[in-house]
Amino acid sequence: MAFNSKLILASGSPRRVELLAQAGIEPARLMPMDIDETPGKSEHPRSLARRLSTSKAEAALAAIKSDPAFSGSFILAADTVVSVGRRILPKTEMVEEASSALHLLSGRSHRVYTGICVITPDRKVRQKVIDTKVRFKRLSGLDIENYLASGQWRGKAGGYGIQGIAGGFVVKLVGSYTNVVGLPLYETLGLLSGEGFDVHHGWTEG
Repeated sequence: MAFNSKLILASGSPRRVELLAQAGIEPARLMPMDIDETPGKSEHPRSLARRLSTSKAEAALAAIKSDPAFSGSFILAADTVVSVGRRILPKTEMVEEASSALHLLSGRSHRVYTGICVITPDRKVRQKVIDTKVRFKRLSGLDIENYLASGQWRGKAGGYGIQGIAGGFVVKLVGSYTNVVGLPLYETLGLLSGEGFDVHHGWTEG
């Protein structure tokens, strides 16, 4: 199988870019896809993560169809969903949303699902959903007040980013840490490598 090292990331997330860089991969192009992320009625969090990641990958594919420079590219998309039971927590844009999410997560376990979708140059679609269980300590009013003041909740699923201050809230984590950050590296590299993308291309010095 011929190796192709051109990757389009259907996301503008700095966290996903940083995680790929950690693995030695630099996307050739970032293509954030603006799609409706509203959960369907009674939609399970796992199903939502799978559907949104696939929709973003397919939207990126449609966007490059008329661009020969990227016609042979791999496309990678991901979407992260945080839930307590079947209750899906939003990507918080308002401080009230973040406050509500943090009060709900305080002292209890929640799940983080990240759907990853790879579309290959020959248009095969490969998907996975990774599930990590996270337990927070009981948050004091002061914890929540000061975390909200930090602004680190903005745009984050569930109102927190584990790679920042909120990492100190985590009592226990079962599963992939990078999944909670926003892109499960082990599984992502496995999908890409399995379809012929050279994940080692950026490992050499110079």
